[in-house]
Amino acid sequence: MDNAFSQPQTVVVLGGSSDIARAIVRKLCAERTRTVVLAGRDRELLERAAEEALDAGATTCPVVLFDGADPASAEGAVDRCFDAAGGHVDLVICALGRLGDQTEDQASVAATLTMMNVNFTWPVAALTRVKTRLLEQGRGRILVLSSVAAVRVRASAYLYGGAKAGLDRLCAGMAESLRGTGVSLQLVRPGVVRTRMTEGLAPVPFTTGVNEVATTVMAGLTDGRPVIWSPPVLRWVFLVLRHLPGVLWRAVMDRSN
Repeated sequence: MDNAFSQPQTVVVLGGSSDIARAIVRKLCAERTRTVVLAGRDRELLERAAEEALDAGATTCPVVLFDGADPASAEGAVDRCFDAAGGHVDLVICALGRLGDQTEDQASVAATLTMMNVNFTWPVAALTRVKTRLLEQGRGRILVLSSVAAVRVRASAYLYGGAKAGLDRLCAGMAESLRGTGVSLQLVRPGVVRTRMTEGLAPVPFTTGVNEVATTVMAGLTDGRPVIWSPPVLRWVFLVLRHLPGVLWRAVMDRSN
């Protein structure tokens, strides 16, 4: 249960090896979080993240395995996470993401399906079960890592951006459906972040690091804002970019690629 300062004691992370999620967990554990369940596909990376959480202040950090490319596994994975947490969870972080290679993936039906499953279908199935579990316990919070790529989808990354756009819009609707229930959902829209997933990409304006994102997220968890932009200036940048005429949008994107 959240303490008197509204800080979560028990956290489940779906996509627990995510660099951004790991940074958030470290900050949560440095505050009041004591039980962290890390779930994902790569046991080795999850165990490293678990060690970080324990070093940061967690007292228990079990690992749960699942395959994000298999949406049918989502419900069972969520239930295993809640069981590993002791049945009650204060905060669920959904941090799955696969950037992929647009040039190669767009020509492959199998690769396209994997991109949709990891970035959209599995998270949606999991969040459906998470919502049910949190409503059953009467309270709880959900934090979903979206992306500014969801705000206006670029041609050069339409598989990733399109999947994130679907997740972003669905979560906005789910957040509305939770009003007055004791359960809430917040979206995080980071820009380009220096992580394993973006390694090798050319730097772009407003590129940031995982610790900066985590600091912004911690502030957002405290004040409860529906959408957490990181860095915050991107809220205003994309207020303009999302409304640019197509010819201007393409010109801006061509210069940034």
